[in-house]
Order: sequence, then structure tokens, then C-alpha cells
Amino acid sequence: MNYFVKLHPILKSMISDKLDAAIREVLNFPKEGINFKDITTLLLDPALSSEIVDAFIDRLKGKKIDAIVGVESRGFLFGFLLANKMGIPFVPIRKVGKLPGKTLKFKYNLEYGSAEVEVHKSDIEKGWNVLVHDDLLATGGTACAASELVQQLGAKVAGFAFVITLDFLNGTEKLEKYSKEIISLKKY
Repeated sequence: MNYFVKLHPILKSMISDKLDAAIREVLNFPKEGINFKDITTLLLDPALSSEIVDAFIDRLKGKKIDAIVGVESRGFLFGFLLANKMGIPFVPIRKVGKLPGKTLKFKYNLEYGSAEVEVHKSDIEKGWNVLVHDDLLATGGTACAASELVQQLGAKVAGFAFVITLDFLNGTEKLEKYSKEIISLKKY
């Protein structure tokens, strides 16, 4: 059963249009041939930032979410605001070596090399329904790594929330093994 409430198409396209107008595209960054979608411009507009959080909340109505994990670093921006407004814990997932307590680590492959992320073992409770949040979904590797950490700590991945999805990279397909509930406010 799908517990996510879908926004009315007009409201959905309004936030999508606003994001499209506000997101800066930086050509050939961080390397030649990549057109980087820069969300830092969204942070300059407090009203739009509030609309982004409200759009996520509208899409989450009726869904039981016990906590939100945000992936370093841009996943902290709207993830924390969303968790705060929902009155639930925000749990950071960070690059290895950034958290001071006892952590659980997960290493994963990237297109060129590998990366490793970690979470405090005590921050996620067994049985929780956890929303994984990041600013952008590309190939899905980082969101999958976050999902693995959530599951290894005995919690369930209740869904995913992204400001942007780059559909042409097919990251959504990788996430569906954890949850089919995937929110994206703007797709390219």
C-alpha cells in the first residue's frame, strides 16, 4: 500500500518550476562534460526553502517516519529542517572519521574508486521507520550506502527524499530494493 500522498499536479509542477528557476547549472564542474546542479542558490531564498520543506511534508502525509538520516553534506541542509519541522530526530551520515562516537561503517563503490560512510551506532533505534534524505540522486550509490547502515542497525528504510533526481543516471532503480517510496521535487 502506498502511504505517500501525491501532490496535486498543479502544486507539484509549481515547486518543480520554482526549483528549475532557482537552481544554478554550472557547466563543466567539477570536470569537463558535467553540468553541475547547484542547490546553494536555494539557500539564498528563505521563502523557497520553506516551500521545499513543506512540499516534502505534503508528500509524506500518512507515512510513519521515526527519524530522518541526512547524507553528508548537502543532505544535512533540508534533511535537518524537515526533521525539525516534523518533530523527529535527524541523524547525520558522514564520511569516515567525522563522528566521535562508536560508529558503524559502510564502504561502497563509485564509478572511479570507492567511498565509505558512517553513522553513530546509538543514533538509530531498532524498528524505526527511517527516511533517507540527500539533496540529489544521481547513480544512487550514496543513498544505497545510507540504506545499508539503516538496515544494519535494525531499522527499516521507509523511503527516500531528494530535492533533485538526475533520471538519466537510473539511480532510482538501485533504491527500489530498499523502498519504492521515492520523492523527488525536481527531475532532470
